[in-house]
Amino acid sequence: MRPLVPVATGAKVALGVAFFVLFFAAWAAATLGGYVNRTFLADPFTMVTAGWRLLTVHGFYEDIGVTIWRVFGGFALAAAVGVPLGIVMGAYKPIEAFFEPFISFARYLPASGFIPLLILWAGIGETEKLMVIFIGSFFQLVLMVAVTVGGTRRDLVEAAYTLGARASGIVRRVLLPSSAPVIAETLRLVLGWAWTYVIVAELIGASSGIGHMITDSQALLDTGQIIFGIVVIGIIGLVSDYLFKTLNRRLFPWSLA
Repeated sequence: MRPLVPVATGAKVALGVAFFVLFFAAWAAATLGGYVNRTFLADPFTMVTAGWRLLTVHGFYEDIGVTIWRVFGGFALAAAVGVPLGIVMGAYKPIEAFFEPFISFARYLPASGFIPLLILWAGIGETEKLMVIFIGSFFQLVLMVAVTVGGTRRDLVEAAYTLGARASGIVRRVLLPSSAPVIAETLRLVLGWAWTYVIVAELIGASSGIGHMITDSQALLDTGQIIFGIVVIGIIGLVSDYLFKTLNRRLFPWSLA
């Protein structure tokens, strides 16, 4: 192995699969071998059985669908507001000076800390859960987009001015095309964070969703169901991450150079 040398696609897949195989083998050895009490950590086979029961008997598909809707709904709201604001902040320094102190302050506030207030303001319905995801994603997204746009190469901007471009043309023809691949990658990362916030939102005052199932399973000491819920989140996240990467490569082929 040498630093920064790419790995062939086949080898990359094989190494990724090997990690999961070793991980589940170690998990099975620890639980089935009696090294860990299975009351506190279910073995892989119990987890699969519990998951199958959830899907076929308890209609867990509906909980999965509700959670996916909440994640993408809150994330879409954060992206719809945060990306344009981040672009404007990165492009125009007076606007950045106006918004940046507050956004830098707000991004350190834990989204879970707003849950009691949001329940008072919006109840325990979907609005409260969407707002938790929005708060958790929005402030981070705005700053990351602003930094990306503000870091556009100055020689490209100066060249555009030399060719007669105006301020709006600079944003439209230089800053956006240059920053778009990194902004898309930022959205992919923030989507991963949104999944952590939805589970927090569903742990309190929820009657459906993966987080709700995990809370009920905790009361029953059913660690198989808890682990299955966590695994489902990981699988959905992995699939959405792959789809995001594929879409980014097709939308911004120049970023691969």
